[in-house]
Amino acid sequence: MLKELKMQKTPMLILAALLSGLAVPGVAQRNKTASTAPKSVHIDLKAEKSGGEPKAFLSMVGNWSIVQNDGKNCLAVDGRQWMRGQPAGGLAEKAREIYGSRHEEFIDNVKAFAYFPYAVAREVQDFSNGEISIRFKLISGQLDQCAGILFNLKPNGDYLTVRFNGKEDNVVLWTFNKGKRSFVKRGAENVPLQLNVWQDLKISIHGTALQASLNGKLLLEYTLAEPVSGKVGVWSKTDSVSYFDDYTVTPAPK
Repeated sequence: MLKELKMQKTPMLILAALLSGLAVPGVAQRNKTASTAPKSVHIDLKAEKSGGEPKAFLSMVGNWSIVQNDGKNCLAVDGRQWMRGQPAGGLAEKAREIYGSRHEEFIDNVKAFAYFPYAVAREVQDFSNGEISIRFKLISGQLDQCAGILFNLKPNGDYLTVRFNGKEDNVVLWTFNKGKRSFVKRGAENVPLQLNVWQDLKISIHGTALQASLNGKLLLEYTLAEPVSGKVGVWSKTDSVSYFDDYTVTPAPK
């Protein structure tokens, strides 16, 4: 009888401890782990309207739209109408949406960088550690055939990007700071890619350690000057026509 009473009391004691905020071995730890586990963000475009401007991404520079490809929606940048110094429509409103009252300096720098189309992922508030991956398909471009991952986008418009250029067959890390673009590091080898074929690009950042892989092959490693923290998105250059899909951000465990 005594043994049965003890067994009946045990669940009640655990429940009481949880309600009062006391630690229960094995239970409290599991709850803590679940609450702090990083949330991966995969941007799904299937509900987007084909032919319209994307809703999941804010088009800051260039012409971005949703197109149908291989039977599904994807994000497209069309640089065929590219003009130097031309930001995307509604830039002020979009800048205000992500940076509030600090958007004016951002707008000034965006105009300086209008040579480089990019769109910002709405759902990711801030990225500092973890992985960002995309699939991309280079379609055309006389001057450039580019697709890249934008990250560390600051309220003043500074950012970093890792991109692949089909005209040069390489992966390169660039920094954009106070209206100036600077080369940082080129990938270990050139990798020619076919047009109209989906490719995989991924960056991994842990502290100041950056790695970039193309189709699963590590091509670039670099130690950044400081840890990153900012908005993320997709990037292109001049007259490139490129498609993007399966944009995924996976924060590192804390």
